[in-house]
Amino acid sequence: MGTYGDALGLLGDPTRRAIFELLARRAYSVGELAQQLPVSRPAVSQHLRVLKEGGLVVDRAEGTRRVYQLNPHGVAALRAYLDQVWGDALTAFQKAVEADTDFDEEQR
Repeated sequence: MGTYGDALGLLGDPTRRAIFELLARRAYSVGELAQQLPVSRPAVSQHLRVLKEGGLVVDRAEGTRRVYQLNPHGVAALRAYLDQVWGDALTAFQKAVEADTDFDEEQR
């Protein structure tokens, strides 16, 4: 996977996000995904290719078809990135509250 921001950008597309959410539940073939989405099989294939190149999806052969599922490593890396961003946001919020409290105490 490139950068984690790239992975987030991939999920900015509503169809890719819908595919990602379906794959979070279980593995699917292209045909099975296309049956659940308002897009063609070739469009689903294209979105899966982009998600795979971004490290969020992996595929495997199952008989004559390919089955896609979320890439646990890619999803874990994306989650770690989001956890870090969230932690940074909470730290910044805490510092802002403490600075505001210090300012209020100085005004007394």
